[in-house]
Amino acid sequence: MHMKKLKIGVIGLGGIANFHIEGILASGSAEVWSICDCNEEALLAKGEELNVPPERRYVNHLDMLKDSEVDAVTIGTPNINHFTIAYDAIKHRKPFALEKPIALDAKEAEILRLALGSDPLPHMVCFTYRYKSAVRYAKHLLEQGALGKINHVYSQYLQSWSINEDIPLVWRFRKELSGSGALGDLGSHILDLKRFLVGETVRVIADAGTIVKERGQLSGDGKGEVDVDDFCHVLARFADGASSSMSISRFAYGRGNYQQIEIYGTQGALVYNLEEEDTIHIKLGEEQQFRKIEIPGSFAANQMQSFFDLLNGKGDGLDATIEDGCINQVTLDAIVQSFTEERWITIGQEVLIHG
Repeated sequence: MHMKKLKIGVIGLGGIANFHIEGILASGSAEVWSICDCNEEALLAKGEELNVPPERRYVNHLDMLKDSEVDAVTIGTPNINHFTIAYDAIKHRKPFALEKPIALDAKEAEILRLALGSDPLPHMVCFTYRYKSAVRYAKHLLEQGALGKINHVYSQYLQSWSINEDIPLVWRFRKELSGSGALGDLGSHILDLKRFLVGETVRVIADAGTIVKERGQLSGDGKGEVDVDDFCHVLARFADGASSSMSISRFAYGRGNYQQIEIYGTQGALVYNLEEEDTIHIKLGEEQQFRKIEIPGSFAANQMQSFFDLLNGKGDGLDATIEDGCINQVTLDAIVQSFTEERWITIGQEVLIHG
């Protein structure tokens, strides 16, 4: 029997939405049913491109959520709207895929966690890199104990686009719209990968700074202050004593979307790098040097398809939940507190063992 396609509403038509839409179009399980954006030009252009009829193009997400035919929504708006739209989706009983970070701070994140706790709903937080086969295979090796006890995790996530001082004061440079800068943008991914692979972070000390302190207003009218971090460096400890470092920057000359995680244990080591798709470098036991290993095909995954599988009751349990997003946000807040107060911050254990 042929399963009927899931009708997906896409909320927010900025850059990340293209990734969501691509995933919907590539899947046999779903179709773009409706779209929503406060920018009417973008709404018109995307509606025409995707053949979404005018009556299913929305300026307000609440109107979309009221459509009983919508099976689920994707939320890819600027950070400031994540909390509100996800909260409305929960209230309207619409399953959702939510971009990260899930909120502007831990207080908002906790409200979402509690709302879902009392009324569960299929959902996913879009920590995209959980769907890289290299990451999934690394998790498999770690769970098998291939590396022994983990001592160190060193990580980098580097981009260069902010070096261009002509880029105006877009939402990513404003704390009230984004919550934080490079930290929430890139660091949230690394923090999630470290939890996915190794475990809970229990304390942090961080240094961060803003390199370009003013940028042109979007209105073209003078300059405005950049009040978020352009880079952030974090030292941390895991619950089991392992030590880690995280280097995050949007000012790393020559780097496009460079992400690397190195994990060192008592019996082996593993290096994952995003640019070397589907490979890991590993050194185990008595081996003389690191060797590149190809990932078995069974570890391949696709984020949007995983969302549709989840909606169809076939999830694999590896998707990030609001619970994960909440812990991620608590950790982000602790890092901001650390670089603001210039001291170690302990992350409340009560949060890590699920509130």
